[in-house]
Amino acid sequence: MTDRSRRDVLVAATALAAGVAATAPRAAASAPASKASFAPVVHHVFFWLKNPDSKEDLARLLAGLRTLAGIDTVRGIHIGVPADTEQRGVVDGSYSASELLFFDDVAGQNAYQVHPIHKQFVADCEHLWERVVVYDATAVAP
Repeated sequence: MTDRSRRDVLVAATALAAGVAATAPRAAASAPASKASFAPVVHHVFFWLKNPDSKEDLARLLAGLRTLAGIDTVRGIHIGVPADTEQRGVVDGSYSASELLFFDDVAGQNAYQVHPIHKQFVADCEHLWERVVVYDATAVAP
């Protein structure tokens, strides 16, 4: 599988998740749900640990990721590790952990990037990973 086709699959999955998030209750109050310009943004990050066999490093990364839920512009969060699903050419389970964050809009995602909790997470955990890949998507109407 090429990096391009893998990227296409991940972006499509992220867009699908954004559509689901648009119909789910929000984790924190913000703009009214009836706001016509509501365009959720999904921030999906994949992490590859320097020491992928270290349960301690994975536990530290997961604990750090959980702190991101405390950022006020984060409307939803999903933290995970590769699922033990059927191995197919379109499935990339080489990462160690991922986070999927939902925001009301690009401004909320931008605020998250400079938030002290996010900065602290990076400072505390960046020594654990060797690679990070980010996919940001905006939901589109079906």
